[in-house]
Amino acid sequence: MTEIGSEAAVALTAAASRLQAMTVSDLFEQDATRVAAFSRKAAGLHLDFSKQRLDQDALNTLLGVAKQFDLSGAFKQLTEGAPLNITERRAALHTLLRGTAAETLATQYSDVRDCLARMRLLVDAVHSGGRRGHSGSLFSDVVNIGIGGSDLGPRMVCRALDNEHRRLRAHFISNVDPHDLDTVLADLNPATTLIIVCSKTFTTEETLTNALRARQWLTAGGVSHAALAQHVLAVTTNLDAAAEFGIDIDQCYPMWDWVGGRYSLWSAIGLIIALHSGWGAFEALLAGANAMDEHALSTPYADNMPMLLALFELWNTHYLGAETHVVLPYSQRLEKLAEFLQQLTMESNGKRVNLEGQTISAPTAPVLWGSAGTIGQHSYYQLLHQGNREFSADLIMPLTNGDVDLDAHRKLAANAFAQSRAFMIGRSTEDAQALAASRQQPELAPHFEMPGSHPHSLLWCDAITPATLGALIAAYEHKTFFLSRLLNVNAFDQWGVELGKVIGRQIRGILETGDGIDALDPSTAAAARAWITANRA
Repeated sequence: MTEIGSEAAVALTAAASRLQAMTVSDLFEQDATRVAAFSRKAAGLHLDFSKQRLDQDALNTLLGVAKQFDLSGAFKQLTEGAPLNITERRAALHTLLRGTAAETLATQYSDVRDCLARMRLLVDAVHSGGRRGHSGSLFSDVVNIGIGGSDLGPRMVCRALDNEHRRLRAHFISNVDPHDLDTVLADLNPATTLIIVCSKTFTTEETLTNALRARQWLTAGGVSHAALAQHVLAVTTNLDAAAEFGIDIDQCYPMWDWVGGRYSLWSAIGLIIALHSGWGAFEALLAGANAMDEHALSTPYADNMPMLLALFELWNTHYLGAETHVVLPYSQRLEKLAEFLQQLTMESNGKRVNLEGQTISAPTAPVLWGSAGTIGQHSYYQLLHQGNREFSADLIMPLTNGDVDLDAHRKLAANAFAQSRAFMIGRSTEDAQALAASRQQPELAPHFEMPGSHPHSLLWCDAITPATLGALIAAYEHKTFFLSRLLNVNAFDQWGVELGKVIGRQIRGILETGDGIDALDPSTAAAARAWITANRA
């Protein structure tokens, strides 16, 4: 079992104690070059971590930990196909989907290349009108039916690339609650709608339930069973089940067991991205991610952006007491980013045992949350500024925002910079007392005081483009992997998710027949009886 060396652990604990007695403003006063020294660039992204509660000595110690864990070597192993998912004896080769280590993994990349070629043919045919619906109408809408990694990543990317990149309107159905599908399909025309069913095994309960209801919607709208293949595609490995559903084998696109769902938007799961945004945009997305892969592979520890992000998370969570990490994108295009990153980080590193199966006493991944820009300022920023929970944060924004109202964009940027500054400086006791005195209510001074010095990074790009978006997603993927190595956990399984699925299948049978209800715990049994009574015909 790899653990942080005792000398490094002692040094980090001492550094945390020393830095907690200082403010971030103090650190700026001590070093006029702090911003330049604590900024990095990679693949079109700019990271300013000067507002982290760090100094060069603490950073050097953290970099020493990264070297102790051989993070560069571990990442090379990842990209070259080592079976790092030990519980499932699999590689995690999402980087290969964008061409990283293609020469080393020539056989597997040949399959990737073939899949991409098929995807491009489909996308070009739909966009050119070479492929149409059963009535001869052009497709106007594409609906993705999936859940988890088959939904969150593509949904986030399509939202980010909407408007100027839109070729078809993209819609997503993931919840088995019938209102999700009914709401999405209500305003669509079956004759002009293409549906993609994303399920590796073609057995995922939520996805199949929705797919069957979508098929009923198509047939009720005039699409014959024989014409279903013109309107329905699948991303799956279960060709027999797809064929039984009515999908031709040549309309099925592969998923490989070396790609986890939360890392799969670069694969055929990304078909909806390409159909929505165009093949050129999808290729640029892959290229941006590849650029970040190459940065992570070849850049020294001190300048390696994803590695630094992982080290900050270890530092803030394990040494400075941060309970959560909040992602604050000042771009409405990135409104779905936090939801995507929740799955990426918490499903990957939310583990209770290490690689050797031993229980971990310290917290592993922090809870990740957040929302877009100024919306959060009128919701939970009060807790961030004056609450007594420790947190760390990333503020993300594009410097430009396309052909939009410049004054509105200026106000958005002003809010982002203001919140970053407020996180740092807070409001001192003296300033709070002065404010209270100006209101002739000196007793209220404690209500106006804010501690500041909340550790956070600024992450920006020139604009949200397919390439910068690809780089941003890949940076968080690699941060997640690097943190898993520092925590000594497996980032690529999700047995907690599987448990819920197993129990869910058991209870569904009970709700259908009522048999076995007494074997449940009293609380679940009572709720099940109430449901059966409420839904009795």
